[in-house]
Amino acid sequence: MTTKIHMLADALGRPLRIIVTAGQVGDITQAPALLEGQTGNAVLADKAYDSNALRETIASMGAKVVIPSNRSRKTIIPHDELAYMYRNRIERCFNRMKHFRRLSTRYDRRTIHFKGVIHLVAAMLWLR
Repeated sequence: MTTKIHMLADALGRPLRIIVTAGQVGDITQAPALLEGQTGNAVLADKAYDSNALRETIASMGAKVVIPSNRSRKTIIPHDELAYMYRNRIERCFNRMKHFRRLSTRYDRRTIHFKGVIHLVAAMLWLR
């Protein structure tokens, strides 16, 4: 079985919250759990997170929604393209995590062990 990592990162690209799910689970399903109890000025995400429900959740947090509209959306919702450029920080965080061979090759067969390695790597990234 494959696994998927869903992650929330801060403005500096450091991991704040991590959820591990089965590989076929969609990204949008984990977004409310990642954002629960969080505060911030803006939430940046890619097109996979484009939904009215998530946009309302982010707006109720008092944060700016910076999510490009999905192609299937009939009415395109504009987003701040300058702010969206900073979304690459989450991608950089994932790439830094992949430098740890055990994580990138997924040696651990059990999810509990895989989660442990992810949390260890996340703690090491905070120390950099």
